[in-house]
Amino acid sequence: MGSLSPIHWIIIAVIVLLVFGGRGKLSSIMGDAAKGVRAFRDGLKGDDEKPHVDPAPPLPAPNPEKDPVVR
Repeated sequence: MGSLSPIHWIIIAVIVLLVFGGRGKLSSIMGDAAKGVRAFRDGLKGDDEKPHVDPAPPLPAPNPEKDPVVR
């Protein structure tokens, strides 16, 4: 129970290949994450630059002579 089985070694090998294999896979993953964070921050900054829109005017009060309430 103290040693790793062959399936554990295969999983570890796959993780190591994904992180360190190829040409800069780890750096490209981190670069994509940095671009996402930068886009998120730019999106937050862009909210302050939008012009303020006034709310819609209130609805007119109903005319009691036209719509009498029957109780």
